[in-house]
Amino acid sequence: MSLLRVSSGDRNGENLKCGLREVIVEEHTDSEDSSEGSSDDEDRRPERPKTDIPPEYWHIQKLIKYLKTGNQTATVVALCCLKDHDLTTEINQLAIQEIGGLEILINLLETKDLKCKLGALGVLTELSVNQDIRRSIADLGGIPLLVKNLTEPARDLQILVAETIYNVAQVRKARKHVRKCNGIPKLVDFLDVNEAFLMTPKEQLHQDDQELVNIAKAAARALWSVSKSSKNIQVMMKSGSVPLLARLLRSIHMDVVIPTIGTISQCASDPNYQLAIQTEGMIKDIVRHLSAEEFPALRRYCAETIFKCSENASTRDMVRQSGGLDPLVNMARDPKTKEDKSLLAAVTGAIWKTAISPENVERFDQLKTVEVLVKLLENVEEDERVLSNVVGALCECLKFEHNRSTLRRADGIPHLVNLLNYTYPPLLENVPMVLRECAEDEDSMRVIEELDGVRLIWSLLKNDSTKVQANAAWSLVPCIRYATDSGEMVRCFVGGLELIVNLLKSSDTHVLARVCAAIAEVAKDIENLAVITDHGVVGMLVDLVNTEDVQLRQHLASAIAYCCAWGSNCKMFGRLGAITPLVQYMADGDPDVHRTTALALFHLSKNPFNCITMHESGVVPFLLKAVSSTDWKLQEAAAGCLANIRKLALEAETVHLIRHKDSSDEEDADI
Repeated sequence: MSLLRVSSGDRNGENLKCGLREVIVEEHTDSEDSSEGSSDDEDRRPERPKTDIPPEYWHIQKLIKYLKTGNQTATVVALCCLKDHDLTTEINQLAIQEIGGLEILINLLETKDLKCKLGALGVLTELSVNQDIRRSIADLGGIPLLVKNLTEPARDLQILVAETIYNVAQVRKARKHVRKCNGIPKLVDFLDVNEAFLMTPKEQLHQDDQELVNIAKAAARALWSVSKSSKNIQVMMKSGSVPLLARLLRSIHMDVVIPTIGTISQCASDPNYQLAIQTEGMIKDIVRHLSAEEFPALRRYCAETIFKCSENASTRDMVRQSGGLDPLVNMARDPKTKEDKSLLAAVTGAIWKTAISPENVERFDQLKTVEVLVKLLENVEEDERVLSNVVGALCECLKFEHNRSTLRRADGIPHLVNLLNYTYPPLLENVPMVLRECAEDEDSMRVIEELDGVRLIWSLLKNDSTKVQANAAWSLVPCIRYATDSGEMVRCFVGGLELIVNLLKSSDTHVLARVCAAIAEVAKDIENLAVITDHGVVGMLVDLVNTEDVQLRQHLASAIAYCCAWGSNCKMFGRLGAITPLVQYMADGDPDVHRTTALALFHLSKNPFNCITMHESGVVPFLLKAVSSTDWKLQEAAAGCLANIRKLALEAETVHLIRHKDSSDEEDADI
């Protein structure tokens, strides 16, 4: 039903509509000539200078008055006249708000007259584009009335209600009310459309079937807004939305597919929904829509969905098997994509997450993806989301040695080092990780040194984000290990050693583990070890030995091993109680923990008192088992520790024999 059509049952409806306009014009003229305000002025805010207010403002306010006082026919005509105005302009929206028009329009949703409801919803749909009006509708109790009208049999009414919910549900309060009023299952039910209708061009469909498709489109749009709430996503899943959305995704009608994939993309933030998307077989259709060049929004939401779902290995494989890697790289290479930053962010994010699988990196290598990503680092203008995703993708690609030289030849390292000056936390989380991979390559490490990259990474240890701190410390491990003169380089960082030691006070175990790994590298230089010893590194390491975290145990044991080389540190570790907890690490099931713990015990066993403590703590059976390991580093450390313990035992036995012989000689002399 057209909202601007007066039904044939209304006698002289068009004449009434024209007459209503004439009355409005006459009353507006009278109000300008009169020095007294109308009786409704109290309902409005203080008047603005009339020279600033267009005549349309007064026309709209008169129409609202007719909504208040007119009969059913006058109400319908007034609503039709309201629709003639551009309700998206601020002044016209203000005219309705200031005279209490929103309350009247919402109240009309409670009437039993279909034409009044249609007219009111037609106006509310346009008005609710405004953010403030959305909030007002939610505050005035409009959501329960909208949800109630979803059960009306009139399809054109259902479409308008769903479209209004799409607008209003951009507001958090409105989304909550839709859930509380049980509106989500009703909207999900509208998605249930015969698949034949979805695969037939609209012009070939019967009018009733077209309306069913349009209802599904409107419901998908409403759910798109509603799904911004994590609680609503759970309700949508329980209401059976997943198979229905999967069916709509296969439609040939793009105006249906776009809100559908928008909803799926929004829901894909939920891990359970990610699994549902995979099991329902949506990935193949999502990949197919990546090639729809005439619909950038569709491609963006498809890429976003892949980005969110590709944390799962099976999904990454499905993307590759469906041929999804090629269009992603082609989009990243396309100059048109670079103009749309949101699309580019989604595409680079999808490349990043799919590159976690080595099989996908192989295909990316064939597509020369590293070079494409480096080009993006050169051309992207301060879009930090894109930069963060590009760096994340490079990090995954550079886990393969040949890509490190590819990045260096493409002159990507200077761009990466420059990104260390940014402040965007997700970007600063990724940049140290990709530089860590670069540092494993000798030539790349020389470039990082020349650009003073290690100092910039070290400065990230002061960042407020614990993840940035952890990744920076992790990046420092190969940077220190493969630097030309790591000891001198580290000493040149003013306050750097004190900074890294103080991070051992962190409450984040991830930070602690990676800082311990960095300290193990720092301690390999004896001068730097002396400095960190003065900063109290021994006591701080001992304070951490009772941890249950496997990664922290591994790197803590390594740090203790290399810190034993200075002065009385070895003795201090024993006196402060580090030995017995370390022995317990040998009972851990992780081979990496065994390796570093055996190394720590070997260095600690150079002190005789520590050997006694180890023996009393029952270390020998663990060491004997470790000696038979296939890991030669573990074998060597365990054997060295056993040798020191055995050496001490032999010396003790020799002393005991000498004393016993001396005492025997004395007894013989007495006799």
